[in-house]
Amino acid sequence: MNIELKQACDTDKPYLLNLRLQTMVEHLEREGIFLSDEAHLCRLEEDYASSHLLLIDNVTVGTLKFRLLNKEVEIMQLQIAPQYQKQGLGRYTLRHMFEQYPDYPFSLTVLKHNPARHLYFALGFTTYDEDEFEYYMRRPAQHMLMA
Repeated sequence: MNIELKQACDTDKPYLLNLRLQTMVEHLEREGIFLSDEAHLCRLEEDYASSHLLLIDNVTVGTLKFRLLNKEVEIMQLQIAPQYQKQGLGRYTLRHMFEQYPDYPFSLTVLKHNPARHLYFALGFTTYDEDEFEYYMRRPAQHMLMA
């Protein structure tokens, strides 16, 4: 598989908003979080420069929003379109990121009842904090895991 992260531009917003609605509403509502379309758009636009289209073998399969902060990679969103889920693409994408940034620890948050949390645990993330809705997770730099 060939992975490409393509910087999102303004013309990608309709696709990314639709993807967010398809992939997040169920999990948010399970937590008791009900957002309007406008609120979803605001979240999409937050730090939009960090948004990337996720292409596997030249097919857009989702999005990865991430940023480098203080020698850490923060995964802000990883969304795989429903028709491409359950194929290992999320795992593949995160492993690709670990290879691209082997000297950086990674952090993310995940809704408490989102099944993706199992993937994050399997990839070496551990919970360091939580709030009412989310777990805050961290993974050491790749070279620290190999030591």
